[in-house]
Amino acid sequence: MPFLTEPEPERDVLQAVLPGISRVVAANPGPMTYHGTNTYLIDTTEGLVVLDPGPDDPAHVEAVMRVTGGQVALILLSHTHHDHVGAAAALQEATGAPTAGFRESGLATFDADIKLADGDTIAGMLALHTPGHASDHLCFALDTADRSKVVFSADHVMSWSSSVVSPPDGDMAAYFASLHILLERDDEVFLPGHGPKLPAPRELVRELLHHRMARERAIETALGAGAANTYTLMDTLYSQVHPRLRRAAERNVLAHLLKLEGEGKVLRDGEVWRAA
Repeated sequence: MPFLTEPEPERDVLQAVLPGISRVVAANPGPMTYHGTNTYLIDTTEGLVVLDPGPDDPAHVEAVMRVTGGQVALILLSHTHHDHVGAAAALQEATGAPTAGFRESGLATFDADIKLADGDTIAGMLALHTPGHASDHLCFALDTADRSKVVFSADHVMSWSSSVVSPPDGDMAAYFASLHILLERDDEVFLPGHGPKLPAPRELVRELLHHRMARERAIETALGAGAANTYTLMDTLYSQVHPRLRRAAERNVLAHLLKLEGEGKVLRDGEVWRAA
């Protein structure tokens, strides 16, 4: 797939991304986060918006406070995975800014002050509910004269890697549907939650969808040869995956199986799955 790379960014400094949009990259690199979480700073008519404050890391919060001077009008959340929402409480305490996120939080310890639904607008951005990677996942579309057709795609579509879909909060059927939502749009650039900006994003969205469809067919073919559990399927289909990603790959397999089960294509007996 046409994934992108970028040099490891300098930590805790402001980096320009597009006119009126910059980022601070958190120091939480890893096999699931690439170089770290992108915390975006967005100039809007309603003031400075911080999108995804990042992990619970005092040094990262200090960096965001330093580059913003504490002048934050809104703390916006794409979803409530800890590498995105972990710093929200500390940043809110330091700035007094309200938080905004999907109306049904996926995290018991977080409840947004401003609850958003699909199609709502906030600070000049359109909220797009895109569940799949997370049940409360939102992308945000920004369409202005100088920032044309930009979507903050968070972890739904990333430039450097495909997303993990881990049940029960992750849902493969919803992920497929959410990819179609973005395919039906004509956005010019995605700004993901990890990694560099993604120009001409629809090519990658199509590739991600085709990749998932191919993986699904491979699972059906494997089960046609005999019943198997998720580990065996993962070991067969993801034989080249990095050892640190095998657990995530197995979660993806389970998500595919649950989707296929809902479609009546596979059956399960305990931890063993077979073709219907």
